Parts: sequence; structure tokens; C-alpha cells
Amino acid sequence: MSSKIILEICANSVDSALMAEKGGAQRVELCDNIYEGGTTPSYGAIKIAGEKLNIELNIIIRPRGGDFCYSDLEFEIMQKDIEFAKENGVNGVVIGLLHPDGCIDIKRTKQLVELAEPMSVTFHRAFDVSNEPFQALDDIIDCGCDRLLTSGQKNKAYDGVDLLKNLIEKANNRIIIMPGSGINEANIQEIYEKTGATEFHVSLRKNVLSKMNYKNEDINMGGIPQINEFNISVTDSDRVQKMIQILKKL
Repeated sequence: MSSKIILEICANSVDSALMAEKGGAQRVELCDNIYEGGTTPSYGAIKIAGEKLNIELNIIIRPRGGDFCYSDLEFEIMQKDIEFAKENGVNGVVIGLLHPDGCIDIKRTKQLVELAEPMSVTFHRAFDVSNEPFQALDDIIDCGCDRLLTSGQKNKAYDGVDLLKNLIEKANNRIIIMPGSGINEANIQEIYEKTGATEFHVSLRKNVLSKMNYKNEDINMGGIPQINEFNISVTDSDRVQKMIQILKKL
């Protein structure tokens, strides 16, 4: 693999983060509540991940699911979470804040970037629901973010390759554009070739059966029948390793 290509794993638990490292990933983004698009993991998860991982650890700073327009109270929570991350071995934080009209919340983003120093800052897929991608890109750069995680304003990065390529060209090395969402072993080479991206954000999970012998399948604790609570989704280190082997050939 080219030394310039970075594979980041979206890890939904400390177990997943450790499996990502075992597979050869260079960085993880640790999240909770993946089905809501990712929220800030617990203090315990952050601390243990920081102690056990030997690769870069990024933490999403998102106090809830839903939109990216935050109240004063939520913004205060985000600040406290960044301070905790900085004190506990985290390499970077992942943020995204918008105004109600879909523009980047420049003032608050700058505040969080300054608070996070010397950690790196990634602006996440809040960008993908912003109202004008090229203006948003310039605003994110002006805020001092190091990286932009985006699917090219589509549900899946594969469908957003045209915008991803244009963003990389417009960024002109002022910020790293990292494609993410729906990237897998079957499409990463094509996405690489069409966009020229050098960092990729992937999940690569597998389902692990619950250890429960007794199962009351009439109950859905989250109220969503499609989510099987007797399966646990964990990063698959074998899939990560296969992805690394694909990248080595690029």
C-alpha cells in the first residue's frame, strides 16, 4: 500500500477499534449509536480505547442523533467532551455544526477547533446536508479543520464520486478530503481511481451472535424490529486486512 493512503475504520465499540488495529488500519473513529449516524462514546470507552490502542484514535463529538443545529446546552456538552478527549490520549476529534439554513456554523466550529488543539479536527458528514458544497468547503477550511469526511452529498460515496473529485481538486491540498459511507472491498479501487482520494473511511463489520441462550424475541428494546438485538455488529479484522491488501496494489 502506498504510504500516502490511510485507512480509517468507523469503530462502534472498543472491541471494534481493537479489531481494526489487528487488521492493519492506521486510524479509528470511535462512535456510539451507529444507527443514529454516530454519537459521542462514553468516557469509559474513550479512556480504555486510548489506553489500549497503538494506532490513531479519533472521537466523534456529537451529543445526539438528528440534525446538526445545536442548542447552547448541547454546544457546552461538546466542549466538555473535547476537553475530556484531549486529556485522555485522543489524537483527533470529529465535529460538524450547521446553521438552520444549511450553512456551516463558522463561529462555533472555530471555537471547537481552537479548543481541540493540538488534536486534529475532522469535519464530518454534516457537510453532506449543507446547502452549498463548495462554499461549505471553503468555510470548513477557514475554520482550521484538517480533514473533511464526506460521501459527496449522496447516501453512498460511490454515488458521490463526481463531487468528491471536484472537492479534492478545489481543496488543492488545503484540507484532506476523506470519502466515507458504503465503501467496501468491491468498490474502493474504483472510488480511488475516480477521485484521487488518499484517505478512506470504512466500516467493514460482521455480525456476531449473542451469547444469550434465552431469547425473548417478542421484545425490541429500541422499538425497531429490523435491528436484531441478538446480533452484535463488530469490525471484522479479516475484512480490514483484505482491504489493506487491496490498497497495497494501488
